Amino acid sequence: MSTQNAILGLWAETSIHAGAGNSIDGVDLPIQREGHSGWPCIFGSAIKGALRAKAEEKWQKSDSVRYVFGPESTSDKASEHAGALMVGDARLLLLPVRSLTGHFKWVTSPALLSRLQRDIARMGLAIDPFQLPEIGEEEALQPLQSKQSDLFLEEYRLSTKPAELETVIKTLADLSGISTDSLAQQLVIVHDAMFTYLSQYATPVTPHIAINNDKKTVRPGALWYEETLPPETPSSRAF
Repeated sequence: MSTQNAILGLWAETSIHAGAGNSIDGVDLPIQREGHSGWPCIFGSAIKGALRAKAEEKWQKSDSVRYVFGPESTSDKASEHAGALMVGDARLLLLPVRSLTGHFKWVTSPALLSRLQRDIARMGLAIDPFQLPEIGEEEALQPLQSKQSDLFLEEYRLSTKPAELETVIKTLADLSGISTDSLAQQLVIVHDAMFTYLSQYATPVTPHIAINNDKKTVRPGALWYEETLPPETPSSRAF
């Protein structure tokens, strides 16, 4: 039996709500997050389920689909064998964050980039290694092309440090499909603590309602708040 590994980049074309199934901090429908870091993610089981649904839509419940994904959990053959495909969690690469300093920024941190390097190495793939200079909690690294002295992310003002990030930009561009020119203009690397804050409080939370058509008022119990990952969020997953 042979085993093959791959790491793929994902791109959010629209807002994504991968639900966590519980309510926290006034958000009725929060998104999935890593338990130890609080960073947004999409669990591998959710991705695998979506892939299976797409495969069954195209090839129905054929033997090939059953071999790749395993028997259905409701089938009397569910315990016969596991699926041939194993899917890892979709891990965040860059978080789109509002900025008063021009266009929105793609924000990441040393911890995310270090984990990406480890994930790529674990897959047995080649990568040009890169190291980042130290970043203070009120600082942000930007590519040398950027001429901004101060940066505003949400309500925070950070002082910028130009850095040689060509290797980082190339790695992220290869995975995400974002052009190197766009990353050179919009990439920001912040302290891990700052990124954790932004990943918890800078994600969109949208109110939803259902209207009583007769009274033109909100139906009882039909107001809820849903958290999403914003469009143009790139992530990676391992197979």
